[in-house]
Amino acid sequence: MTVLSADKVITPGGVLEPGWVEVDDGRITAVGAGVPGRSDLHGAVIVPGFVDIHCHGGGGAAFDSADAEECVRAAAFHRERGTTTVMASLVTASPGDLERRAAVLSDLAADGVVAGIHYEGPFLSAARKGAHDPALLRDPDPTTVKRLLRVPHVRMMTVAPELDGGLDALRRVRDAGAIPAIGHTDATYEVTREAVGAGARVATHLFNGMRPLHHREPGPILALLDAPDVTVELIGDGVHLHPAIVAHITRAKGISGAALVTDAIAAAGMSDGDYELGGLGVEVREGVARLSGGGSIAGSTATAATVFRRAVRESGITLPDAVRLSATNPAMLLGLTDRGSVSPGLRADLLVLDEDLAVRKVLTG
Repeated sequence: MTVLSADKVITPGGVLEPGWVEVDDGRITAVGAGVPGRSDLHGAVIVPGFVDIHCHGGGGAAFDSADAEECVRAAAFHRERGTTTVMASLVTASPGDLERRAAVLSDLAADGVVAGIHYEGPFLSAARKGAHDPALLRDPDPTTVKRLLRVPHVRMMTVAPELDGGLDALRRVRDAGAIPAIGHTDATYEVTREAVGAGARVATHLFNGMRPLHHREPGPILALLDAPDVTVELIGDGVHLHPAIVAHITRAKGISGAALVTDAIAAAGMSDGDYELGGLGVEVREGVARLSGGGSIAGSTATAATVFRRAVRESGITLPDAVRLSATNPAMLLGLTDRGSVSPGLRADLLVLDEDLAVRKVLTG
């Protein structure tokens, strides 16, 4: 048995100041207020391990490498920095390449290394392609959609609903038991509302890779914010979204309707330099990743811990709400009822943070 104590323990019922968490055999067995009689590890704040539903890699390793060892390194990099559950996102590639890469990740998902697979491409709008290879984008024909969904442990697929077959693809994803997501889209407000009716439940990195909000044509952003069953991803790295936008969206949408994500690429945790994402060259300068030659932002170099800290320090989000955005909401979205909060009976996926909210200790199960 291990007892953790902290000046603050963030639980679903509130903040315990001070508080303690008892862990035994990989599970949280008790949570309480006050100073425990015994403490094996003390910190400033205890929160649940972060759950990242949109991540491409980190520590120099990429999930789209089709190399199991490299994928394990990417997951380990983020786990050591507080992401105890990560979903592996794949950028646009040919259907055959996606199928091969997904097969590798499927085996790792079966072993619990990753929480599942997210196809971010190839069914995206060329007008809002971001850092996806335009030569490989395609309409979501039923045969290809079905082929990709056959791989076990596919949890999410992003589709631009205005494409030919887009709405039908979202229904196919829903019927296959995966999460239909809308992203990299030039859809109108009306088409986006149809997509929500077809089962869409996630807005892939809201604002980024989307037709912008306009007072005469609201586009997808307002439709997604107005949809009560849609969770909006927010890349809170300080580059993709201004901190004031993160704060405003959590108020407008409600804390339960948003999730902080990293959209991290292999360059996360690495020095500035030249990298690759989906076969495209990426330049990282002062920690910001862009397509070579000054093109689109190409994912982020953030970790979930830095995104969490920015939400609190820069967007003014409370610790309990930041926990919901970083752990509870994404775990619920994935149907992972055994994690995502500091509660008795759940997996002991816990983080001990210091006074500056930096990760001091990571416990995974």
